[in-house]
Amino acid sequence: MSTLGIINSDPKIKELVEFAFEQTPDHNYDLLFLIQEDEILEFLNYALPELVVINFSDQKINIDGVINHIKNDKWILNFGIIGLFSHEADKEELLLKKYKAINVLAQLDNYRLRTHLVKSIQIIEQNYQIIFQREFTKNLLEGASGSFTIENDLLAVPLYSGIGATILAQRGLINPDSKMHLQLALAELIVNAIEHGNCGISYEEKTKALEKGISHIDLIAEKCKDPAIRAKKVIFHWELKPDMSVFIIHDEGKGFDVKVHLEKVTNQDKYSLHGRGIRMAAGLVHELKYNAKGNQVALVVKHDVSVEHEIPAGFSREQVIKVKKGDIIIKEGEPSDNLYYITSGTYEVLHNGKAVGTLSTQDIFMGEMSFLLNQRRSATIKATSTGKLILLTQKTFVNVIREYPYYGVFLSKLLAKRLVRSNDQNAARINEI
Repeated sequence: MSTLGIINSDPKIKELVEFAFEQTPDHNYDLLFLIQEDEILEFLNYALPELVVINFSDQKINIDGVINHIKNDKWILNFGIIGLFSHEADKEELLLKKYKAINVLAQLDNYRLRTHLVKSIQIIEQNYQIIFQREFTKNLLEGASGSFTIENDLLAVPLYSGIGATILAQRGLINPDSKMHLQLALAELIVNAIEHGNCGISYEEKTKALEKGISHIDLIAEKCKDPAIRAKKVIFHWELKPDMSVFIIHDEGKGFDVKVHLEKVTNQDKYSLHGRGIRMAAGLVHELKYNAKGNQVALVVKHDVSVEHEIPAGFSREQVIKVKKGDIIIKEGEPSDNLYYITSGTYEVLHNGKAVGTLSTQDIFMGEMSFLLNQRRSATIKATSTGKLILLTQKTFVNVIREYPYYGVFLSKLLAKRLVRSNDQNAARINEI
């Protein structure tokens, strides 16, 4: 059973969290409530959690201090965050903007905590590998894809949009500002698919409801009393390509006249709640296109090649190597007296002159295996784009481990995961024989 760290001192929130887990007795977590700053930082540094819950509205804990610790060493603190907040004290969109540089997958106000906390954790657990474990997705150029089936539950929508945006941010394909805007745009379009697609709520019907003070959540709940509507789903599909990513949102509704609706959105007040998702998405993505029926929209997001990974705190004083396309970084057969931390760029791995793989920021290090084993280089590595590397000599690396001992824990975990992956690949090959 894993330990779930919950950074919170509010007894009312603690009670709500415990109640949520009591309703799901077969969960896989021991709950650990963290209050003191020293115990919080020790847990983050050495437990290397995969998921942490943080009460952003906590008045007794220095939340900003904890967040700064995470931001200052993002290399080691690469976990998912579920943020809790009080809607009376904080606004969700402002929190999303404030914490755009860290991996906030979902934010739940007190109203949603009891019903959606465990559900959110389960969804993240099911998709954790594609979100965070970058070393399992080395071959980005071969593509990666996935999909989610979403019920007509507006309160769960921010989680799915958060995962969608984080997939790109974690791979260094978009910057933090774009991540925040993409997350909001995806959420709005998924909401549209539920509201107007599956539930068949018209533009005029929603307008009248809003004028009467009826929330869209209540309006959807009323519609979903019909079993046929309640059974409808939204399919949220994503696909990574070498230079762009595509997000597809498909509902099971009747569709709509795309041309007429887009003209209406274009001509209305820019501050109107109607069409907000389309306006946000259109201003962010390279291409926004609907199918002929009007029940599917595709967002094409071009990757930002200028995005660089932040330099880990422990490596910030070391030499930065700027490389250009075609540069040979490592030569096969030469002594391995250093390794590199990959800040940006893409690289080709050659063995006996034959291409055998690629490296990028997802791989974190370059040349670490021969370096750690004190062996000669087993391959040549050539830059296939401009980029930046941090040069780490043996002496430097040892001193960094001494100063930041939890780096050693992280490296051990990284290598262990790669060993597991290698064993799985070998087992698969044996089964094919």
